[in-house]
Amino acid sequence: MPADARTALLDARAAMRDRIAALEATVRDLQARLQLDSTNSSKPPSSDPIVLKRKPPTPPSQRKRGGQPGHREAFRALVPPEKLRSSTDCTPEACRRCGQEFSGEDPDPLIHQVAELPKIEPIVDEDRLHRLACPGCGSSTCGTLPEGVPKTRFGPSRQATLATLAGAYRRSKRRSQQLAGDLFGPSISTGMISELARLSAEVLRAPHNELATAVHTAEVTHADETGWREDRHQNWLWVAVTASFTVFTIAPNRSAKVAQAVLGTQVGPVAVTDR
Repeated sequence: MPADARTALLDARAAMRDRIAALEATVRDLQARLQLDSTNSSKPPSSDPIVLKRKPPTPPSQRKRGGQPGHREAFRALVPPEKLRSSTDCTPEACRRCGQEFSGEDPDPLIHQVAELPKIEPIVDEDRLHRLACPGCGSSTCGTLPEGVPKTRFGPSRQATLATLAGAYRRSKRRSQQLAGDLFGPSISTGMISELARLSAEVLRAPHNELATAVHTAEVTHADETGWREDRHQNWLWVAVTASFTVFTIAPNRSAKVAQAVLGTQVGPVAVTDR
């Protein structure tokens, strides 16, 4: 066999061996992926194959509901005296058995506190903007709102409450509208709730971006993500937790690009994830 042909044959065999090794590695990787399910990975149960045998449900416990014998008792902390609306001493006048009259007082009385919500009534401020015509040139000039008065019909506290209902508490615009009318009227449209949420988002954009940037230099960062429905589309809610603050970010997917945007390309000394 000519030397050139022998060399070409050896090179082809070596290339074939490399190709076979690469394909075998790919097959092993694919087989390993096929073995992943919700029991041994972060995949959701909805992605499991139908034939997957589920772990039998845990039989019901024989213990009764509520606190178990020997558990540590928990008590609600008392409101300090300076924060009470009123305080009344309830002292018995006579013995409940023989009728003997009492004198003195108990140095350590039983404390019974009742917390109640006050009736919520909106505080409405009115500003009348007068428009006057100039006697000289005839043009009209309208008065301006005092400094600090919002241009919308709702103050910052009510705006923040409605934005929190629609955002953090995931209430629909219709449910938020009903709750707002029931608790602190007057009525408000669903369109205005959307507008107030948008205005609140604009106000929070700068501090959110500042904290999101600070995540990139945090010493220790805990990160995770979960599915999040937004406007009828599947998104992902990412969370980055540091020692002093927490940042939530809604992204369209859970790709490495999004992870780098949340955690930074150079993650701090310690990053804690479920992977």
